[in-house]
Amino acid sequence: MPVWFAKSRAISHHLNRKVMGFMGILHQNFWTSSCSRHPSSLSSIFIPAGIHEDHSTPHVFPFNSSITTRFSLQRFKSTKAASQLEQLYSTDDDDHDTSQALDFPGGKVTYIPEMRFLSESNGKRVPCYRVLDDNGEIIIGSDYEQLSEEVAVKIYSNMVSLQMMDTVFYEAQRQGRISFYLTSTGEEAINIASAAALSADDIILPQYREPGILLWRGFTIQEFANQCFGNKYDYGKGRQMPIHYGSKKHNFVTISSPIATQLPQAVGIAYSLKMDKKDSCVVTYTGDGGTSEGDFHAALNFAAVTEAPVVFICRNNGWAISTHISEQFRSTILITSLLPLPVLFSSTRFPLIQLTSDGIVVRGPAYGIRSIRVDGNDALAVYSAIHEAREMAISKQRPVLVEALSYRVGHHSTSDDSTKYRPVDEIDYWKKERNPVKRFRKWVERNGWWSEEKESELRSSIKKQLLQVIQVAEKTEKPPLKYLFSDVYDIPPPNLCEQEKQLRETIYAHPQDYPSDVPL
Repeated sequence: MPVWFAKSRAISHHLNRKVMGFMGILHQNFWTSSCSRHPSSLSSIFIPAGIHEDHSTPHVFPFNSSITTRFSLQRFKSTKAASQLEQLYSTDDDDHDTSQALDFPGGKVTYIPEMRFLSESNGKRVPCYRVLDDNGEIIIGSDYEQLSEEVAVKIYSNMVSLQMMDTVFYEAQRQGRISFYLTSTGEEAINIASAAALSADDIILPQYREPGILLWRGFTIQEFANQCFGNKYDYGKGRQMPIHYGSKKHNFVTISSPIATQLPQAVGIAYSLKMDKKDSCVVTYTGDGGTSEGDFHAALNFAAVTEAPVVFICRNNGWAISTHISEQFRSTILITSLLPLPVLFSSTRFPLIQLTSDGIVVRGPAYGIRSIRVDGNDALAVYSAIHEAREMAISKQRPVLVEALSYRVGHHSTSDDSTKYRPVDEIDYWKKERNPVKRFRKWVERNGWWSEEKESELRSSIKKQLLQVIQVAEKTEKPPLKYLFSDVYDIPPPNLCEQEKQLRETIYAHPQDYPSDVPL
């Protein structure tokens, strides 16, 4: 028996990855889904954070499983939208006597005579907000923020710049010129479009795959190179490993490697903005792997309770290094096919309960946070959703959770080989067929704002810049040794002074073992 159950678990896991997982190529229709909306505020497609007193029959998301499946999302007033959420906690026969209630510390609670457990799943997946189809055409009925030619061209140009910078810097690491690198390939739209929707006064707490926000805000390619090469012009003074950027000028808090630690910090900063009555918010990013950390849950609860103006953006790209999303999130979906039990129970057949997930967006309402799921490969949808989320966070003084569905085309980092745990054809499919840069280019070209000539000029210019900045950064000397001990204490304690003294003595005694380009 134990052996069979272990095998059945493996079968369930395999089916989840290959059949039910939303990354499966066979189930592309989920990713090609779109939302048909009547003209009204974009805010009405956000999942409500709480339950209102409207007990009308909740609307449902109509689902049509055709070849090119599309989700159609009805538009609701906030009270009607909330009734959807209420469906999770009640049934049609909840006309109970409100006099049979008692005030608990958390509020008044009505008694019921039945023993009723909340369901682990309502059986419906949250639709994905989308504006552009795969051909870069506006989906009919789409509700989105209009972009000017200037902003649209800048978004596209920055996406191309980020893509090319990743390629060249990745190759530089492979040549041994820098020690480490990490790309944003496949997630350029999340980077650049979200940055475009924000104000320069909004404070950013990134994870590590968001260099596009800095690029949008004016951080130069030379500044990126200085950090990766750790020279004397690196703002971190060579103390951080490559890609750990930071800029006080651009309100971009320095990246740190520990996963999800930036999330509760973001809430604290957002609460300070609220106390100071600032007309800005905090935006913090994480990957799907970060939502499995305790800090993610602590941050959402912290933000909900303090009603802090913070926007959580989760890049759900399917992989936390080598951990697939099916191994992180769990909900229940019934598979209609029946599988036989082993010979011991050969006379019995039972339905397999397949465990899969509805991702991150459903976690927001559980903490009392308004949430939305958006196609992370659709720059126009990302821009519109983040623009609305920012306005909501500031005007309503409340947190917002945005789940951006995408795919990590590149390896996790230069320390990873993703072909060891996922098929190459899957990677190629997303790189060629679902490329966010190509999709947005089609839309920009269709508007008459871009041409092949401009494309050639842009790529030629960026390539020239990249080769030049790498040469300059590589030849620039490193920060002085003293910076290894400074900027922590106003007056260094004796033990730190002793460490510096011992290090210098060791270097002088064994100069051949230490880099010659670090000034002593």
